[in-house]
Amino acid sequence: MKKVININSGWDFTKENCTEKVNLPHTWNAADGQSDKNYYRGKCSYKKTIQRYDGGVVLEINGANTRSEVFVNGAFAGEHINGYGMFRLDITKFLTKEENELLITVDNSPDSLLYPQVADFTFYGGLYRDVNIICGLPQTRFALLDKSKNGVYVTPLVNGDIYIKSFTEGDVRGLTKEFEIFDADGRRAALGVYSGGAAAVKLHIDNPVLWNGVENPYLYTVAARLKRGDEVIDEVKDTFGFRQFYFDPEKGFFLNGNHLKLRGVSRHQDREFMGNALTLKEHKEDIALIREVGANSVRLAHYQHDEKFYAECDKEGLLVWAEIPVISKFSKEKQPQARLMLEELIRQNYNHPCIFCWGVENEISISSVSPALNKGIKDLERIAKRLDETRPTACAQLAFTPVTSKLNYITDILGYNHYFGWYVQTADQIGVWLDNFHKVNPQIKLSLSEYGAEGITTLHSAAPVQGDYSEEYQAYFHEKYLKAINERDWLWGSYVWNMFDFGSAIRNEGGVKGRNNKGLVTIDRKIKKDSFWLYKAYWSDEKFVRITGERYKDRPVGTREIKVYSNCPEIKLTVNGKEQTLSGDKIFKFTCEIGQGENIIEASAGNLSHKITVNGVTEENKSYSIGKNNGSFVHNWFDLSDTPDPQKLSLDDNLETIVNNPEIQNILKSQLGITLTLPNLIGKISLKPLVKALQRVKKGNELISLANGYLQTIPKN
Repeated sequence: MKKVININSGWDFTKENCTEKVNLPHTWNAADGQSDKNYYRGKCSYKKTIQRYDGGVVLEINGANTRSEVFVNGAFAGEHINGYGMFRLDITKFLTKEENELLITVDNSPDSLLYPQVADFTFYGGLYRDVNIICGLPQTRFALLDKSKNGVYVTPLVNGDIYIKSFTEGDVRGLTKEFEIFDADGRRAALGVYSGGAAAVKLHIDNPVLWNGVENPYLYTVAARLKRGDEVIDEVKDTFGFRQFYFDPEKGFFLNGNHLKLRGVSRHQDREFMGNALTLKEHKEDIALIREVGANSVRLAHYQHDEKFYAECDKEGLLVWAEIPVISKFSKEKQPQARLMLEELIRQNYNHPCIFCWGVENEISISSVSPALNKGIKDLERIAKRLDETRPTACAQLAFTPVTSKLNYITDILGYNHYFGWYVQTADQIGVWLDNFHKVNPQIKLSLSEYGAEGITTLHSAAPVQGDYSEEYQAYFHEKYLKAINERDWLWGSYVWNMFDFGSAIRNEGGVKGRNNKGLVTIDRKIKKDSFWLYKAYWSDEKFVRITGERYKDRPVGTREIKVYSNCPEIKLTVNGKEQTLSGDKIFKFTCEIGQGENIIEASAGNLSHKITVNGVTEENKSYSIGKNNGSFVHNWFDLSDTPDPQKLSLDDNLETIVNNPEIQNILKSQLGITLTLPNLIGKISLKPLVKALQRVKKGNELISLANGYLQTIPKN
């Protein structure tokens, strides 16, 4: 009898000759990966004793980052080079004793042959997902070793037709395959019996209930059985949903024939002092927060997530952008691993109705654009189409990728990652860029795949400015972006970067080490920032009122603005007993007097209310600002090397050389719609290294890294 036995408990974990007892899921970077850019990257091992089981035995490892090897009783059983996908090994022949030693080595060292190596997130090492033994296996069974979840692939159509492909291991002569479909209440909806060799079959049910996103995430179940007469040799079950979607470059996204603006957030999987070693409990908590903010879609950045998370998205109706970590720097040497990651992502998650696209790259042009890069991405796009004809392919482009780049015409749908108002220019520019792109490429189905600003919950300002890391500026930034997104129906979706703060060991910003602070919620999931409530006001039907700046306790005395986010049409604000009422839409701005000492502020709408207490002060609370020596101005995430490449532009070049570069000219024309020439009055300035001019400008030193990092992505003539 086939069994799945979880073996998460009681492992001997060894790191640098030190051994301790651990339970899975586990990472050795739970602390240093979120506090130190020199976090441990190396090889560690996990060892435990397992018994000899009856029948065939397969070891299932759901996540081991990055390169892993498996040994049983000292014999090599196999290896895997995808730190985010599930893999299985048949270990039957190695279990030669009653008590057998299972040893798994895991190595997250930098490796020039593997993705990811350069990215804005921490590469945690460890056995960070479940490890199972599947035992009692018959010689003939549904495939467990073909990179799939269970060897059964279900393609349902909204007319009730169900196409099922199934693959087996072993001799199926004389056997039959039986497929039974159950509705959500467990009632049989269809049944088909076929010869054992049938790889593809068709069933039908009348008037299927559609999987309709968050409105009605209705799931059916398929039970696939291998039978000899009436005897069941093997059985697997999986869920699926009937749904249909398409994209229109002018009208956006449609689910089951109805227009649906995809209101999305991006999600990294790590937590504070847990890294990636999450359980189902944490996955469900993340889903609950995503649903609470009112999102109907999630982009799972930038790798395959736990199968449990996709299953929860199925149940909750969240539409998922799934992708692989082909990111930042393209390499022909990594292409074999990229193919493997894409194949595992699709084969293991094919049946999930929540997934609407397969992402094949993210910001892959940071380092350079070359014919080899275009060829490599096209190769991945073809693989995705071969494995799944039902879903579109997608990519997310670096902000500075020209709007006419060849990369934009490879995949079916497209995203751009933009940070106007944080890294460059102002937040108002996002609308200008979107309109220009749509004018140049009216046939492209475009989304805003990333956008965000850092918001640190201890930093505050009555007059927030770009780059101050304050919670108030983050909220202002998102107010601007929401307006631009909502005004453009042709923009099929948008994805806030990020739903949660996440570990990024390379960062040291705003006085916080090892973290990207662009989340709407803190990395420990305990604090919902002001921006969270802004999105809830726009996206959620759950009525609420929220005064912003709850953590902004010490505020200057005098006439001040009090802002309230709410999805109610009218808000009453009471400050120290004085009442005001405003009608409005989502964002309510009151002008009030803040007196010295304690001020009680309450916002209400009907029986809903929110109250805060602030302290009126005559001197600024200096702890609310990062100051000159506490953290850096917005760090440049393009800056990938301390040694400039002489074959590419840098600030050591003069203004004339930079402006006259064909790629710079192309970017200025395609992105901003301008042709720039140097006026004569610049004179000799245009012939001096640009770095010297920036050093004379206020905050020029902070801008040098940003500008230089970007210029280093552009080859010289």
